[in-house]
Amino acid sequence: MSEKYAIGVDVGGSHISSVLVDVSSGNIITESLSEVKVDNQASANEILDNWAAAIAQTMLFTDREKLIGIGFAMPGPFDYKNGVALLKNVAKYDSLYGMNIGDELKKRLELPGEMPFRYSNDALSFAIGECWGGEASKYKNVVAITLGTGFGSAFLSNGVPVIEGDRVPESGYVYHIPYKEGIADDYFSTRWFLGEYKRRTGITCSGVKEIADRVGNDEAAKTLFYDFGSNLANFLVPVLATFDADCLVIGGNISRAYPLFSAAFQRVLCERNINIEIMISELMESAAMVGSARLLDEEFWTKMEPLVAKI
Repeated sequence: MSEKYAIGVDVGGSHISSVLVDVSSGNIITESLSEVKVDNQASANEILDNWAAAIAQTMLFTDREKLIGIGFAMPGPFDYKNGVALLKNVAKYDSLYGMNIGDELKKRLELPGEMPFRYSNDALSFAIGECWGGEASKYKNVVAITLGTGFGSAFLSNGVPVIEGDRVPESGYVYHIPYKEGIADDYFSTRWFLGEYKRRTGITCSGVKEIADRVGNDEAAKTLFYDFGSNLANFLVPVLATFDADCLVIGGNISRAYPLFSAAFQRVLCERNINIEIMISELMESAAMVGSARLLDEEFWTKMEPLVAKI
């Protein structure tokens, strides 16, 4: 069988990354990885030119006849079925509002109009990637969360997203679920660490890593991670139990600090009788690209396509 490749693209707030993926195996072609910085407040033309530049660099690593399509992990709001940007008043990519991204990029990349361009959101793409190319593929009911600027989530059963029904929150999103004095996103994101550490110590830090680096000789920093782990576990217990999850995958920048909150996190799960496999993402930044490339696997797409219009 001839080789077939898809390009997986991850659109971030300040950059775009793309990589070539072998759709028969889920393996990435490491040398094809391309990343371009993007000013998300720039004109539509400048943004799209930068996106096209990254994808064009990745395309150099395969013959065009072997390229079966391009998948995008795209932040919302976005019309994932039709490929139309709906971002407005969200402090990024406002200039793309109403534009068909596929049409614009195909012109710049000189790709045929019938070339499939497929889209999913970033959290779902991350989870799909982990359940295709990572160790999570061994498990039936997987919950994937991303801890970073925001609190992302996805639920997969046998590798396919579950976004409706009694087992999952609406659309598979947990960030908006009420928690303590706000919503989950207020407590399980970078801004909680920075705000809470400043409230407790009066010290302003630039990121979670800076606080993590203080743990060795700063009791406040150590306690902060303990509290985070306890809070996160208490929040997730009913979510994991309702889905009958047998695996939890944790990604995002804050996951790098997992050793600092793992004891508190696992203690609460144990006390609440939640016995599941906990994995820190092995693919990390590559997961969303691998997951978006899988949208070009036709067997998988038949299961995914009905969901795309609902996310």
